[in-house]
Amino acid sequence: MKIDDKSTPVKDLLIADRADILLLKDQVEDVPALINLLTPHHNVHPFIDTQAALDHVAQHQVDLILLNVQMPSAEARALCQALRKRSELQDIPIVSLTERESLHELGFGLTTGADDYIAGPLTSAILLARVANHVSHGRVMRLMANQNDALDHRIAERTAELAQRNEELQAALRQLAKTQDVTIVAFSSLAETRDNDTGRHLRRTQGYVRELALALRDDPEYGPALDDETVDLIYKSAPLHDIGKVAIPDHILLKQGRLTPDEFEIMKTHPEHGFRAISAAEASLGESNSFLHVAREIAYGHHEKWNGSGYPNGLSGVAIPLPARLMAIADVYDALTSRRVYKSSMPHETAAGIIAGGRGSHFDPAIVDSFFRIERKFAEIANELVDGQPA
Repeated sequence: MKIDDKSTPVKDLLIADRADILLLKDQVEDVPALINLLTPHHNVHPFIDTQAALDHVAQHQVDLILLNVQMPSAEARALCQALRKRSELQDIPIVSLTERESLHELGFGLTTGADDYIAGPLTSAILLARVANHVSHGRVMRLMANQNDALDHRIAERTAELAQRNEELQAALRQLAKTQDVTIVAFSSLAETRDNDTGRHLRRTQGYVRELALALRDDPEYGPALDDETVDLIYKSAPLHDIGKVAIPDHILLKQGRLTPDEFEIMKTHPEHGFRAISAAEASLGESNSFLHVAREIAYGHHEKWNGSGYPNGLSGVAIPLPARLMAIADVYDALTSRRVYKSSMPHETAAGIIAGGRGSHFDPAIVDSFFRIERKFAEIANELVDGQPA
């Protein structure tokens, strides 16, 4: 590149500190003049061999690379490509120096992969100014890249911290849910342990209700209403179905034998007692609670019948909440297959026959049909959780 030595001072255009410039050249012409011009202001490192230039860049900080090549050069192109492949070196500006401004020279300069080209001849002032501009721009780009890397690192750290805290929160929520489930069963058992007939009734009816709900998903009419969350709510609420029995006098609840008609009328009030207790709990929260809502539906409606002959409200058909209709079959099946002081347990086949006989009268026909698709699971649960075995 031709340099006009009669240039004007460019002190005001230069950067404040010296830059490290790598100069890759393919001939000696004009190089001494170029080096002499740059050296007072910058540290210049001239190379002819591309690999030596790459080794230098890998080991030292470089602010700018100048390609002083006058003809298409494989070395120049190889250097650019090698630098662009290494992410830590991609922010170093590469400028191609050409002998004259022409389409051919311009095309060559850009096809090497350089960021810019400087065509001669030009004055020392202009050359130094262009070099200073690229050095400053490269430093800004590296600063931004470093700041971005630092920001990315900080974001990654914060993301990891948040993920860890989220996992801790999820673990705490799982523990809370488990504690809640145990508490629900424990409080429900307060009512059940006063009733000599119940035994492991709570766990069995929970299992029956879940299996029925999952089977009912195959019904196109009921399936959309039984997503995983709803099935889980029904399962967890099931132990509260007889919570109202806490209000039944001991001489009725603990009676060794069948109840008289008057005693049975009193026993039939336990759904209302359960309804009031759960409603009071809902009111104390001051907001809607899906768990208590489902528990209230089950406690209040599990003795209603499909034909309207049940209690306490004589509801019929779909006016009976779905969770209560599911519990109705689970509760009756368990009563039939469990031993009582006044009766022996029925075999599964006999109980299933009674369930079938109640289709469309006592029970929702669709739920009865679902029961018979999975009746063996009921038998397995009954055998697994026989009264008298450790809970």
